[in-house]
Formats: sequence, structure tokens, C-alpha cells
Amino acid sequence: MATVRVQQADFDIGAEVAALAAGRTDIGGLGCFVGTVRAHSGERAIAAMTLEHYPGMTERAMARIAAAAEQRFSLLGCTLIHRVGRLSPGENIVLVVAAAAHRQAALEATAFLIDWLKTRAPFWKKEEFADGGTAWVAAREADADAAARWSDET
Repeated sequence: MATVRVQQADFDIGAEVAALAAGRTDIGGLGCFVGTVRAHSGERAIAAMTLEHYPGMTERAMARIAAAAEQRFSLLGCTLIHRVGRLSPGENIVLVVAAAAHRQAALEATAFLIDWLKTRAPFWKKEEFADGGTAWVAAREADADAAARWSDET
């Protein structure tokens, strides 16, 4: 069963992993990805990043992505947490944890989940630069290419 949350508060990586694995003896591997705010975007220093979402729609999209991963990789559970609000460089943005009977499925599911979150979940990111400028983060072709590797198999 997937845990899906959109929240302003930070998350405790160890506590989330422990909660997913608590009392389980059937888990043979856990895959984990933690995304953080970078200090630079190209040549520009980032002062902060603001993440916005569409409440309700975002959680439903994340739940669909989690369900697809659970089925596709025979997961024993997964956790997806995405933060919103104003975040500073070094702060956590996203957590993906996938539990499976075997490590390969857990690792592949983790990659699948973050690739799909980057391209299919309705989040908008605005960077605030140290020089006072701002810019909305555009979709990146590299993210679309990463997600496309899963498309022929879905």
C-alpha cells in the first residue's frame, strides 16, 4: 500500500523508511531517492525555490503513479512525499522509497517513480535568484527522455 503526501513540513528520511519496513520480513530491498534544492541553476545562485501544486489533483496523480509502480514492479509498498512552499538550498524537496522482495525491483521502481513524478505530477517551481531575479522552472527534455524509457513498457 502506498503512502502519498504533499506537505510543507520537512520529512525524516529514516523515520519514513522505518515506517514502510516496520514489522515486515518479506522485504528484500528498499530503493530510496531524496531530492534537494540546489544552490545554483546554471551560472546563477539560487536564494530559494517556491513549489506550488494543485491540491487534490496532485495527490491523485501521485497515487496513480504509485499504484502503477506497485503493480509494475510487484512492490510491497512505497512512499512518495513531495514538499511545497518556499524552500532554501539544501532543503529536502521529494522522497521516494520503494520496497520489494528483491533489490532490482526496488531500485527500478524508485527510478520509475521519480522519473514519472518529474514529468506527470502537477507541481510548479519558481526559482528566486541571489541577484533578485526570479524564473519559473521549465520542463526539461532530459526529464522527458528519462520518463520515456518507461513508456514503451506501460
